[in-house]
Amino acid sequence: MSASARRDTLLDSAAEVFARSGYNGASLEEIASCAGVSKALIYEHFDSKRELHIELVNRQAAEVFRRLEEAAQSGSTGEERLRRGVDAFLSYVEENRDAWRAAFRDATDAETAEAIAGVQAQSVAVIAGLMAGDPDRRQRPSGRAESQALFLELHAQLLAGAVQAVANWWYDHPEVPRTAVTDRVMEFCWIGLERASDGVVASPKRR
Repeated sequence: MSASARRDTLLDSAAEVFARSGYNGASLEEIASCAGVSKALIYEHFDSKRELHIELVNRQAAEVFRRLEEAAQSGSTGEERLRRGVDAFLSYVEENRDAWRAAFRDATDAETAEAIAGVQAQSVAVIAGLMAGDPDRRQRPSGRAESQALFLELHAQLLAGAVQAVANWWYDHPEVPRTAVTDRVMEFCWIGLERASDGVVASPKRR
């Protein structure tokens, strides 16, 4: 087996173990056993469990962003591009449930948070790009260009966090069709974005 193929095998085994045990619960011994190799061989490719996990996160992120880029190149409106982007992301999660769970289930752990935060920041930028550039989308009546950019960034931040949470929830509810999940995400985000663009903001009820 070539070095690159062995590295891929180790990452696949790590994804299985991290998904099952979490980052703190997983050990290099368990990963080595799952891969059918010695722990010493893991150290030939990775210096630590943390480095192995970061590589796993980066591998998942690269594939997700590749799919999002394809989605961004299709669709004639911002809404259509966003829908295709959400569906592309959920399609990846559907095809790689354990890998997704392994990479992102421990987002608050100190040893994994930095790498995941970097991926999330990239996600926000990509999502904002998917929502922007729609010639039919009305601008917020109150804002200059920089205000519009912040407005989109805010919605992209909300959507990125919400979709990640939905993906974690979907891991435990695989019986829900992907199309239904995509529809609910779009209802959450795009309808709210359109209402905000129209200046329709619900006033808080007074007690």
